[in-house]
Amino acid sequence: MADKKTPEELAAEVKAGFETAIDKVKEVAEEALGKAAKGEKLTETTKETADEALLKMNELKGQFEEFEQKMARIGSNPAERAKSIGEQFIDDEQVKSWIADGPTKGKADMKIKATITTATTDAAGSVGGAIAPQRVPGIQELPQRRMTVRDLLSPGDMSSPSLEYVQETGFSNNAAPVAEGAAKPSSDIQLDLKSTSAKVIAHWFKASKQSLDDVPQLRSLIDNRLLYGLAYKEELQLLSGDGTGQNLLGLIPQATGYAEPFTPDSGTNIDTLRLAMLQAVLAEYPATGHVLNPIDWARIELTKDGQGKYIIGQPQGSITPTLWNLPVVQTQAISEDKFLTGAFKMAAQVFDLWQARVEVGFENDDFTKNLITILGEERLALAVYRPEAFIYGDFGNVADA
Repeated sequence: MADKKTPEELAAEVKAGFETAIDKVKEVAEEALGKAAKGEKLTETTKETADEALLKMNELKGQFEEFEQKMARIGSNPAERAKSIGEQFIDDEQVKSWIADGPTKGKADMKIKATITTATTDAAGSVGGAIAPQRVPGIQELPQRRMTVRDLLSPGDMSSPSLEYVQETGFSNNAAPVAEGAAKPSSDIQLDLKSTSAKVIAHWFKASKQSLDDVPQLRSLIDNRLLYGLAYKEELQLLSGDGTGQNLLGLIPQATGYAEPFTPDSGTNIDTLRLAMLQAVLAEYPATGHVLNPIDWARIELTKDGQGKYIIGQPQGSITPTLWNLPVVQTQAISEDKFLTGAFKMAAQVFDLWQARVEVGFENDDFTKNLITILGEERLALAVYRPEAFIYGDFGNVADA
């Protein structure tokens, strides 16, 4: 079986046959013109036929030369593209037969049947570009973390960027029974002035006025993301801020390290949190809650007894996360395998100088560029009155890196 010829090879064959046909037409035309030159009488019809045939063949020759140039530009591998109308024309048997006969008049017909498809290429029958896609309304937003730490603390407002408070650091209690006429004992109180300052948490987006006008949900999305970004960083700062530069000094860096008052038999994570509560009670600050990573709370919920029964709740139940009568706050803001137990309401307070807010304005050359700067910011301070009221520790489930 002969190899399939490329479009270039077929075009060359057609061109060769076409040139042969041209030569035949030329012979007819030149013969007629020669007779006319010798004075031999030619009919008007014969002259017109010869002239018309010559003009037609010259026109077709130019068309085929243009086709040959296009074929050279698009490549020789027909598998890389759909057959064009020109390729279908030169491959058509009727066209080949008509050209081979050296035509002087008449025409060759080629019927093209294209299968209508959803393709987006330039192949015959492709209508994919005319299909309008269906779009789901709105903007599908990314998930947002649920913020919980601020709700554990006492709220407050401040009117100055600096915050001072007096902390009792010592008490020598010498109270004692006193005999009649005897001198009364003296006790001592040590006080220390503590200070902190408000820190700014901020970020901004830049958007064009056209985009805000053209996409109705865009402004709402930007505002929502600005406020969420502030709350996300705020929670990290309230828990773990190291107090350097413009960072808050958070609860964990100021907390007291976990030291179990005694060692229980076959201790579990549940035992650890109960002993942390005891440590806070012994410091005279009864705990009001636990902060855990969701992974550690899942470990606790999956703890089973010797018979394989769950100790805390049942899989079909929907109990609120609590342990030893205290609420359990789950947040990824605290690292896996760590916990913070403490008297949150009594021992710490968050103060707002600027409530979280969103502002819009022009910056630099925004106005001349139809741009808008959208800013979200807040300014707050954290006062930890009693660091010993917070117990921070490690469950020991994950080996330290």
